[in-house]
Amino acid sequence: MYHTENQDKADVTGVLEVMERKLYYYIMYPAMILTTVMGIFLFFHNPALIHAFWFQMKILFLLFLFAYHFYAGHVRKEFSYKKFMLSSKQCRLINEVPTVILLVVIFLVVIKPF
Repeated sequence: MYHTENQDKADVTGVLEVMERKLYYYIMYPAMILTTVMGIFLFFHNPALIHAFWFQMKILFLLFLFAYHFYAGHVRKEFSYKKFMLSSKQCRLINEVPTVILLVVIFLVVIKPF
């Protein structure tokens, strides 16, 4: 959202591009990989989880998070090419997607409905 709001200011967008790239490749990617590895370890430790509906829903929502991750990478790359396909408001809304998904996943894991 800050990138779209400051697209006329080259000095600001330059700093934001560096920050976005570092966040994506040095924080988000390793976190995604580590989380995936730990999830696979959990599954192999207790394969019966695959029959639990809450676990199946958790996997579905995690697939949504993977899709969001790669979409965020696409948007980051487009911004670096000065292609601003999203408005600031759209960026703010999209920014809330992973929070909502993570809250749903936490609810599924803690409450284990169904």
